[in-house]
Amino acid sequence: MLPLRHLGRYVFIPLATILLTISVNAQNSAAASSQPPKPWMNTSLSPDQRADLVIDQMTLDDKIQLLHGAGLQGLGEPDPSIVHSNGGGGFVPGILRLGLPDLNMNDATIGSGGGARKGRYSTALPSALALASSWNLDLASEWGALLGSELADQGYNVSLCGGVNLTREPRNGRNFEYQGEDPILAGNMMARLIQGVQAQGVIGDIKHYAMNDEETGRYFENILADKRSMRESDLLAFEIGVKQGKPGMVMCSYNLINGVYACENDYTLNQVLKQEWGFQGWVVSDWLATHSTAKAALAGLDQQQPGGEFFGVPLKEAVESGQVSRPRLNDMVHRIVRTEFSIGLIDHPRPTRVPDIFRGFRVAQHAEEESAVLLQNKDHLLPLDAAQIKSIAVIGSHADVGVLSGGGSAQVDAAGGSAVPSPPYTAGDFTAMLSTQVWHRSPPLAAIQALAPNARVTFDPGTDPSAAAQSAAAAEVAIVFVHQHTHEGNDLPSLSLPKGLDGSDQDKLVASVVATNPRTVVVLETGGPVTMPWATRVSAILEAWYPGIRGGEAIANLLFGKVNPSGKLAVTFPASEQDLPRPILPVPDGPIPGPLDGIFKPPAPFDIHYDEGLKVGYKWYDAENKQPLFPFGHGLSYTSYAYSGLHTVGGKSLSVTLTVRNTGQRAGSEIAQVYLSFPKDAGEPPKRLIAWQKIPLQAGESKSITLNIDPLYFSTFNPDVNRWQVVPGDYKVMAGPSSASLPLTIAVTLDGDKTH
Repeated sequence: MLPLRHLGRYVFIPLATILLTISVNAQNSAAASSQPPKPWMNTSLSPDQRADLVIDQMTLDDKIQLLHGAGLQGLGEPDPSIVHSNGGGGFVPGILRLGLPDLNMNDATIGSGGGARKGRYSTALPSALALASSWNLDLASEWGALLGSELADQGYNVSLCGGVNLTREPRNGRNFEYQGEDPILAGNMMARLIQGVQAQGVIGDIKHYAMNDEETGRYFENILADKRSMRESDLLAFEIGVKQGKPGMVMCSYNLINGVYACENDYTLNQVLKQEWGFQGWVVSDWLATHSTAKAALAGLDQQQPGGEFFGVPLKEAVESGQVSRPRLNDMVHRIVRTEFSIGLIDHPRPTRVPDIFRGFRVAQHAEEESAVLLQNKDHLLPLDAAQIKSIAVIGSHADVGVLSGGGSAQVDAAGGSAVPSPPYTAGDFTAMLSTQVWHRSPPLAAIQALAPNARVTFDPGTDPSAAAQSAAAAEVAIVFVHQHTHEGNDLPSLSLPKGLDGSDQDKLVASVVATNPRTVVVLETGGPVTMPWATRVSAILEAWYPGIRGGEAIANLLFGKVNPSGKLAVTFPASEQDLPRPILPVPDGPIPGPLDGIFKPPAPFDIHYDEGLKVGYKWYDAENKQPLFPFGHGLSYTSYAYSGLHTVGGKSLSVTLTVRNTGQRAGSEIAQVYLSFPKDAGEPPKRLIAWQKIPLQAGESKSITLNIDPLYFSTFNPDVNRWQVVPGDYKVMAGPSSASLPLTIAVTLDGDKTH
């Protein structure tokens, strides 16, 4: 969604909507002191029963009030003594006389956003793509629990986090907010994160539903894709997240899907989400993504944000005229109120308090240490030996003061302010605000110095490749930090490391350094894949993603072996943009409107054809016989592992057993991955990830694991009968350390005609 704290002056809420909200809340306040017992407060009743009892007592104005936001700060909100906006991303006034709380919403993908507005601290976690690269479901639960806890501590009860849009387009500016390119990995990670959030009494969200895989032109891009391709890729990630995570909200996206806006798309909202998946929560629009009243309501949208242009007075009039039926109106309200009961907002309101910052530090650092991916390590340069090394040259990317973060609504304010001062921009300049780089105060340089106290550690800013090369030549090891800033609202022009405003060239910097010191380590702080023309010349490459508030300490621990790297790529790193399904980023003809221009009346949509169909991410490279720079699932360790003992049980179900042994001298954790190759007549890409497990192993230790595969993961979607089916026949199960390294293979026969 949009970073609303910067948009208030641009969003206009009809005066009638504001007056309606004031009137209703004034009535609430007057009646609050003399209330009879409320039968819906009987906790022995189900959330559905309790919601129905509340709805029986609601006026039409009450109901309408819950179905839209109250606007943004700076719009002349209703009397703050009556409604209590917490200054977050969204706000819906509660109904005091009925005991319904205000809904205070905030962005929280990688931490509660905008804390600096009210002097609040929020833990800045690593990027969500980093979390996916941990492949650690328990970490996802811990991550979600921290988010939910800090949101509640700050007075929020609705989380606006939960992106599972797949990495179809690696140049997408928001990939850092999402869970990678595989729907089964992404869906499972997000389900556990949502469970963690909601266990804290905060309503969880999953977004942006659906097919919102690019940012440039996101308000009016029309995604053209067949049903099978959608169901087995992007929608599969949502299906797993919704069914397993049971979020209270689903946020529909800006784009069109096959010619219909996502927030008024009957197929995705009503037919798939609510009917097939049995979603019981409510559908909220992305901010300013509502385009109609009756059409959107009848298609499945339940709540408009941030204001009531369509779901305020116009919705009331549509109900009174019969365009929107009373049962549909009650269903919209029921979904919101039952969620409030089921999550505990009404029975167990959380008091605000100061967040446990030390817990946040621990979780953030642990997450980065689990998520960073060692891409390359020639001649075992890493880990560095602190007892032996005498000199280290640290170069580039402000490593002396901090680590980078991604921009947009997911941005977490840097504690103490950005370590690198940002150039000023005019208030309300949304584009400049999004592109502003924020650096968290966790300098890798200081952490490296702390772990190598006997070494001479120098720093060069990297703006002059010649000077940096001289610094590297005088050291035993050079550590070059490079970065790629990505943000909401725009996609990257290319996958090359960006050049600085001062003309500095990061690719040239690395090439210059390695020319004088072959013992060069490159640390990447990026929002996704980058091309690396120097990859074959450097000794080691560590993908640190956006590493969060303790990123410097975590990176140093990984470089010196205090932590053994265990992350693996949740996205493919292509060798070249020419290898992508769409080498040239699709954009509309002519100038692209600004982020606030024409949102309610956008220009004519432009089409993006998902001709790759089922071939998303590694499935594309496999099917097209393209060799990536680094494959999906790839990640090295400071120890080694051996795989053996692959065994399967097929028939009507599928289970896989295998053994992994640590053959090295260090303890570590290996992510064992299992893929499935389908019969030819299934029409599937060469292989599909169906299971994995992160296995901690001491040196020399072996563990045997058995993975029972969810039938959904070895099914295909048949659009002719609108159901998932298992194609009968002979399959091939493959297991190993990455999608490109699968040393174990075994055949298995599966029965067909299983539906889900």
